[in-house]
Amino acid sequence: MNRKLFLSSLLPASAMLYAFKTNASIPLTTETVKHKRPPYLKQGDLIGITCPAGYITHEEIEPAVLQMESWGFKVIKGKTVGARDFTFGGTDEERLVDLQRMLNDPSIKAVMCARGGYGAIRIVDQLDFSIFKISPKWLIGFSDITILHCHLNSNYRFASIHSKMCNSFPSDWSKAEQIQIDTIKSIEKALKGEELMKYEAAFQSNNRLGETEGELIGGNLRCIENLTGSASEINTDGKILFVEDVGEYLYSIDRMFYNLKRANKLNKLKGLVVGGFRIKKDEDNDGFGRTLEQIVMDKVKEFGYPVCFDFPVGHQKANYALKCGVKHKLSVTEQGTILQELV
Repeated sequence: MNRKLFLSSLLPASAMLYAFKTNASIPLTTETVKHKRPPYLKQGDLIGITCPAGYITHEEIEPAVLQMESWGFKVIKGKTVGARDFTFGGTDEERLVDLQRMLNDPSIKAVMCARGGYGAIRIVDQLDFSIFKISPKWLIGFSDITILHCHLNSNYRFASIHSKMCNSFPSDWSKAEQIQIDTIKSIEKALKGEELMKYEAAFQSNNRLGETEGELIGGNLRCIENLTGSASEINTDGKILFVEDVGEYLYSIDRMFYNLKRANKLNKLKGLVVGGFRIKKDEDNDGFGRTLEQIVMDKVKEFGYPVCFDFPVGHQKANYALKCGVKHKLSVTEQGTILQELV
């Protein structure tokens, strides 16, 4: 593919000239950091759906398409929807081209990743954010999409939305649980930006009380750990970190938290939010002998920032939309936990 011709078909010549002359490098000045949120969506805006990781069928994403259209948006499906290369939504090249096209297309105001699985790490280093930096948009997803959230935040300082994806929208809303409805509606609220996001969690006896403010960043623990030492490595200094995971043994979670600690990802945090963790049963031995809460608190015992558990984010029905890269206030009290988006 002729890359310059491909890009020039998506942007005015003046923008293209700027992007290539400067190598699209925008200095991270105070001004650019202050304005790191992509524009919020309005009626009639276009959302693109693509599969940078696992595959999904046209039929499976239809409930999500209909729901997003009911919010007043238009939806376009990428070529990877319905494509399949074993577990992937098409070959690496197909997934790369499809996501790149949506990142570049100025008519697309948000990119919804259809599902997680595995695959984003295979294409992230080939993605070009030159045009994205001139015309940013919301990137939406979780699980394996944590790779893209971390890469985007650490390298380009733009906010993104950690939330459910197309495979989590119910086909029959009349049979959906209220938590399912509320979490999906939170995606609409996050995209429209008409109100500041605010989430609450019940008091948990293992919490460490306190109040703090900082930029929110995080996602899937396994993905975050795997990025250590790479160009997509998460930057946690002065931030509120949230983590979640699914299908991991307790000893594996212990190892991942040790990795974060040894990589100095826990020592300069403002706060730690622990979401849903579905633990995999270890049938080969008598167990690890420590709970998730004990594992976490052991790694942060010398630090004084607030820590909360059982926050509604992760591979579960209670998985609300969180804005990565946006400043939040975390309050962990005896009455419960509140995570509040700040202006």
